[in-house]
Amino acid sequence: MGRRLIGLLRPFFQWLAGTDAFARFGPKIVPRLDRAVHRLSRGRTVMSDRMIPTLVLTTVGAKSGELRAAPLACLPEDGGGFLVVGSNFGRAHHPGWSGNLLRTPEATVSFRGREIPVTGRLLSGPERAEAWPRLLRIWPVYDRYSEKSGRELRVFRLSPRSRP
Repeated sequence: MGRRLIGLLRPFFQWLAGTDAFARFGPKIVPRLDRAVHRLSRGRTVMSDRMIPTLVLTTVGAKSGELRAAPLACLPEDGGGFLVVGSNFGRAHHPGWSGNLLRTPEATVSFRGREIPVTGRLLSGPERAEAWPRLLRIWPVYDRYSEKSGRELRVFRLSPRSRP
């Protein structure tokens, strides 16, 4: 799909992402497709990246201790970091990856063919207030997800760290 067509379809996909039907089937389908495309492209891309910048975050499971990969929409920042939102498609509970990151902040990001070791930090107060409007500009559906879920969506900054 060309960039122009994506630009024309983006409002439709934003509307679709905010529907109750998408909240039911999206979590089952979209992450699986993103992980499959990521694996097939050897980490160069994910399906959702055509619509919104998307990374694959690998965290350590808070309960299992096993590695967990989650495709997430992101806002790349100057300096190589990223902002990500724990929207969980507007469901009532926070996504598992966000709890994993709270327990073990060291993680890895795969973004457009690069593997980046990161440290995740939950934003609050003025920092979160500054980031939120920027996140809404790239994906306005976050407001709908917040309303549907009845909770404040967690916002994390993923900052690059030096490789060991």
